[in-house]
Amino acid sequence: MKASSLTSIGAAAATISISLLPTATAFAPPPPSSKTTSLISAAAAAQIQEDLTFTPPDTFNDGQISEQLCTEAANKMKRVMVPVSKEVSDSGYVGISFIHWQASKKTVNTLPLLLVHGFDSSALEYRRLGPQLAKLGVDVYCVDLLGWGYTQLDSVNSFSAKAKVEALKGFWETVGGNGEVVVGGASLGGAAVIEFAAENVVCEVNEESSEEQGSGFVRGTVLIDAQGFVDGIGPMSFLPAPLARAGIKVLKSEPLRSSANQMSYFNPETYATDDALKVGRMHCMREGWEDGMLSFMQSGGFRPKEKVSKIDVPSLVLWGREDGILEGKEFATKFIDTMPNARLQWIEECGHVPHLEQPELTAQYISEFLRSEEVQPPRSTSALSNGIFDGLFNFLN
Repeated sequence: MKASSLTSIGAAAATISISLLPTATAFAPPPPSSKTTSLISAAAAAQIQEDLTFTPPDTFNDGQISEQLCTEAANKMKRVMVPVSKEVSDSGYVGISFIHWQASKKTVNTLPLLLVHGFDSSALEYRRLGPQLAKLGVDVYCVDLLGWGYTQLDSVNSFSAKAKVEALKGFWETVGGNGEVVVGGASLGGAAVIEFAAENVVCEVNEESSEEQGSGFVRGTVLIDAQGFVDGIGPMSFLPAPLARAGIKVLKSEPLRSSANQMSYFNPETYATDDALKVGRMHCMREGWEDGMLSFMQSGGFRPKEKVSKIDVPSLVLWGREDGILEGKEFATKFIDTMPNARLQWIEECGHVPHLEQPELTAQYISEFLRSEEVQPPRSTSALSNGIFDGLFNFLN
């Protein structure tokens, strides 16, 4: 391979990494879930099919990661079978991994929070934020996007951006019964959340007809240094497969990941550690990861730009003041200008990953947003959600 080709691959891989940061056995398929109504009850818990082939990542021994919060988060990880189209999987189901932090107290009723990680990352990205939110009374579900993290990689036909959003919807249909929820995403996870939310925003009841005008369930969004105004993934989507694979190998290399890691923090001396590097790379060692990444690259990636304005539910835009990857003065203010109902909260002395660098403060802002009157669930939803989620806790914990 020519040196110039390798150079272009490395440059393309670096551009993606920096700008987008940071086999199930047979089972009894659950019946399709309908929209959350009085028909859904705690009995839904019995329909959830855990992927019994799944073993949580051993971050301490296999990953050589010493951070205790990472070990605790990995030990809580589970994988469930969720419905998808035959375009994604011939079986109609894929295994989606997630971590659930159950609220340790419930002083004020709030909707659950569904969080999505950044580019080629995992739910372990929320190992510091999840526990902080749980302490403040928030039920948190941190989900791996299909093809990344510790999701099913074999017997899957597509890991495209569309497939990722479809599997995310299947996850909430399965685990949340399509109950009302606030969804959040960091960095490229924000792009996934924008596409997901735009299709599923809550539609209020028409008072004249007393009929709902849609089947949405997303009542709010939380965008953390999110990518929402850059469509696609750049030059790698146009590379022939052999060259793309070479670029993918660069993507998981220690030098590239280390460079991106350093750029992600306001205080890299404290946070851009060897542990942080290992957490971000561990899932890349799984068999099938490269094929999954190639599928995503060839799909062209997420295209959230034209969908941001469609999210008319209350939204919290969190941004690290010193983000060196996505400049807040440009992108954070764009969200406020484009979204009909968004508020901006800066996080001082913080880079691109507030959930890792300032988890306590980030949790505080999110908790206050979830408790705000505009995001409070309707009474009927509150009573129903309590029944559903209380019944699920035996499985989810």
